[in-house]
Amino acid sequence: MILLDPQIEAFLAVAQSGSVHGAARALGLTQTGVTQRIRALETKVRTTLFLRSRKGMLPTREGQALLRYCHSVR
Repeated sequence: MILLDPQIEAFLAVAQSGSVHGAARALGLTQTGVTQRIRALETKVRTTLFLRSRKGMLPTREGQALLRYCHSVR
């Protein structure tokens, strides 16, 4: 049973895999579903969490801070 917020779960999966495609596979979601969750989280925290490119997604400085926080809470 996963107790994480679905948006945080998507954030962690993208950070780990480096792509929306990899996160979608890991979570059993569509790429659109993962993208929507990431965008909703970015809206909620009012900042961009990933730098997006054709090669994948890298956490911004704010994304790295959220990632460290999530790992410390675990």
